[in-house]
Formats: sequence, structure tokens, C-alpha cells
Amino acid sequence: MRYLKPNTLYCFSPPIMLATFIIEITFAVYVIFRYKLTAVSRLAIATLAGLAVFQLAEYNVCEGAWGVDSLTWARIGYVAITLLPPLGLHMATRLAGQKRPFLVGAVYASAAVFSGIFLFVGHGMQSQLCLGNYVIFTIAPWATLPYAAYYYGWLMVGVGYAWKAARALKSVSKQKALRWFALGYMAFIVPTTTANVIDPATVAGIPSIMCGFAVIFAITITMVVLPNYYKQTSLDNLKSVLGGTIRAWLR
Repeated sequence: MRYLKPNTLYCFSPPIMLATFIIEITFAVYVIFRYKLTAVSRLAIATLAGLAVFQLAEYNVCEGAWGVDSLTWARIGYVAITLLPPLGLHMATRLAGQKRPFLVGAVYASAAVFSGIFLFVGHGMQSQLCLGNYVIFTIAPWATLPYAAYYYGWLMVGVGYAWKAARALKSVSKQKALRWFALGYMAFIVPTTTANVIDPATVAGIPSIMCGFAVIFAITITMVVLPNYYKQTSLDNLKSVLGGTIRAWLR
């Protein structure tokens, strides 16, 4: 069901959802063609695609499309955003030049649990409602607090890890990439939390509002994080080639 006033453009209305989807999927395609496919670029593409899928799912919850019912779209959307914390933390570890298998494994495992709940448990995803300014998703009451702890907990771990790992890097560009990654995370956590404090009624629309602001994160990844990361990588490769050539001449 959808509640909208005609001829009114809301911050997170279906036209904005569709526009955000187009922006994020365009960024994903841009990264595919702009950068060599490495672990970092693949994770960036997956993150951008996950953000885009959620926006598409939201749009279809409101508009209905492709013969798929609104509840199924809600399930798809929730799985897409559930995968964002592990993709983000995984990307942060690779930006830092680390692997951290236990940390990354833990976040992926917890994401798999919640994804399974939303996809396969009968009442894991209970209902969805398209309001004038965002979409409300209702999940099983027993999963609400654990999911909030999972989501905010891992996002904050990602911010803390990226900021701390940046200090250990010698490359200035890679330091910038990690710090901007952390700031990109905060760019959608802080506005969403602020909106909830100002108007507690918006708590019901946290996923919708958060992913609306997450377009800032998508812009940060595409326009700041990846250019800084690959700029230094290119310089390092150039230095390595020049160094090898000079050493060969001196022999």
C-alpha cells in the first residue's frame, strides 16, 4: 500500500529511489570499466550494486514491477542491505593491505544468518508499507534488536578499523582512501541517527532513510576512495619499474 500526495516530491519518494538506483548502478558500471578488477574494485562494485539493489527493491515495493509481489521485493532489499556491512569491512581490510580472515569471516557469517532469516523464515519479513517519505519494513519482533545490534555494531567496527588502520600505513594516498572510507560510512550513519533523534517516528523507516543517505557513501567510494587508492598503487608500480630499470643499468 502506498500513501503519497500527488504532485509532491519527497526526499525518499519513488522518483528519488529510482534516481538513486540509477546513480549507484552507474557508479558500479563506471568502476568496472575504470579500474583493473582487483579485490578492492570488486568489493567496491559489490557494495555499489548492493546499494542500488536496495533502492530498486524499495521502488518496486512502492510501484510493483516484473510480476514480483511487494513482500518478495522487501526480502530482496533487506538481504541487499544486510550484505553491506561485511562488504564494507572486507573492503576496508583490503584498502589497508590486510586480510583479517577471522574478523571478515565473523561479519559474513552473521550476515548469512540474517539473510537466511529474511529470505526463508516465514515471518522473518512480515510486511512493508510505502509512505510519502520512506518505506517501512516490518521484520520479526524477536529479530529487531539483534539486527540493529548487528548492523550498527559492524558499521562502527568498520569505521574504527578503517581509521586505525590508516594510521599504520606509510602511503599518504592509501591513508586518505581509508579515512575517506570511514567518513563515507559516517556520512549516512550520522544523518540517519540525527533524523531519528529529531523525529522518533522515523525509526520505523531507518533502512529506507539510511540507504537514502548512503548515496553519499557511494559518491565517496567512487570519487574519492578508489582514486586515492589506485593513484598510490600506480605510483608504487611506476617506482618499482623505474627502480628495476635503474638497478639494471648500474650493474
